[in-house]
Amino acid sequence: MWTTFIDDIIEGLVRVMERIPARDADWRGDRPDPSASFAPYRIYNIGNNLPVALLDFIAILEGHLGRKAQKNFLPLQAGDVPATFADVDDLSADVGFKPATPIAEGSDA
Repeated sequence: MWTTFIDDIIEGLVRVMERIPARDADWRGDRPDPSASFAPYRIYNIGNNLPVALLDFIAILEGHLGRKAQKNFLPLQAGDVPATFADVDDLSADVGFKPATPIAEGSDA
C-alpha cells in the first residue's frame, strides 16, 4: 500500500511546471522510448516511494475513524499484486524533489 500526501503532490507539480523540458534529439520513432519524445514533454511519477503496510494503513484509518475494521483475510485474488511502488528517480534527477511525507504525519495534517 502506497500513499502520497497532497502537499508532496503540489510541491512536485510546482517544481515540474517551473522546468520546461527540452525535446530529446536522440529520440527515434523506430526505437521509441516511452519516457522521452521528439516533442518537448516529460511524464513524471509524483507518487510516494515509501512503503506502507496494508495493516498499518488500516490501523491509521481505525484511529481516525474511532472504530475497528472488520478484517477478512484471504489469499491473493486474481489481479492482486503483492507490492507496488512509485519510481520517482526521474523526478528527483530532473527537479530535485521526491515525496517523503510519512503516512502517519500526513494523516495528522
